[in-house]
Amino acid sequence: MTQDAASRHQPVMLDRCIDLLAPALEAPGAIAIDGTLGMGGHTEALLRRCPQVTVVGIDRDTDAIALASERLAPFGDRFVAHHAEYDDIAGALARVGAKRADGILLDLGVSSLQIDEAERGFSYAQDAPLDMRMNREDATTAADLLANLSERDLARIFREYGEERFAPRIARSIVRRRETEPITRSADLVELVRAAIPAAKRQTGGNPAKRTFQALRIAVNRELEVLERTIPTVIEATPVGGRIVVMSYHSLEDRIVKQAFAAGATASAPPGMPIIPDEDQPYLKLLTRGAEMASEAQAEDNPRSKPVRLRAAVRTRLTPLERLRRTS
Repeated sequence: MTQDAASRHQPVMLDRCIDLLAPALEAPGAIAIDGTLGMGGHTEALLRRCPQVTVVGIDRDTDAIALASERLAPFGDRFVAHHAEYDDIAGALARVGAKRADGILLDLGVSSLQIDEAERGFSYAQDAPLDMRMNREDATTAADLLANLSERDLARIFREYGEERFAPRIARSIVRRRETEPITRSADLVELVRAAIPAAKRQTGGNPAKRTFQALRIAVNRELEVLERTIPTVIEATPVGGRIVVMSYHSLEDRIVKQAFAAGATASAPPGMPIIPDEDQPYLKLLTRGAEMASEAQAEDNPRSKPVRLRAAVRTRLTPLERLRRTS
């Protein structure tokens, strides 16, 4: 299984992630969190590159934890697995008796393990039950959403989470179909979406169902909701000098990360002040200029890296909320 985990997954922008995080992980007792463990590729590279570090790997998918744990067993207690959503930073730190993490990595979106296992229902390219749960202990599947949400709510999900211009037509088609038979398999949904989109608009942009599948996956796993509460938590969980690296795979994720990092890297004092008080100074320094993308060579070697947007930052001081807590 160890070999299988390594062979089945090629980590995205691996060297760049490790180069960005490593300077914060050189001291004895350093703690890192891989908030999206997957099959353990990034964590393994961190453990090899930084011999002083202990890494806590978070994942909501028990299959991923099992694969990664076997792969990383040679590192002994330098690796600790934590079954949770990646916003449970406090729970992950508690596993190793720490209050802060010197480096935190988030590789967002669906994992290679989930895409490659057809029965999980994440892929529009393979027929399977419409599941899409990253944590199989969750109650609601994609098929449940298609069966129970109103036409209006379905259209909103497709429009907001999939940026699908034909969201109302697709939602209407789903509601009509489910009146006579349930939509439970990915092939059925692909066929329905294809029929709902005008033929002239199906000629470019790949499979016409990809935006609908993305939207359903995000809704099933509450991905944007989790990310919105995670980024502030991640920032406060790093000490001054701690580093954060986040990789996003669509504009909705990247926008949340971009806005949080920009807010932290901008002085909060009113414009034009000749001297900025210490409490209004930025508490983040950006380590990337905008969002970095995979090189052409990387994208060719690993097609799943094509849409990635990588952003990184380092903590420079306390946040206003942290200062308030210390003085209250």
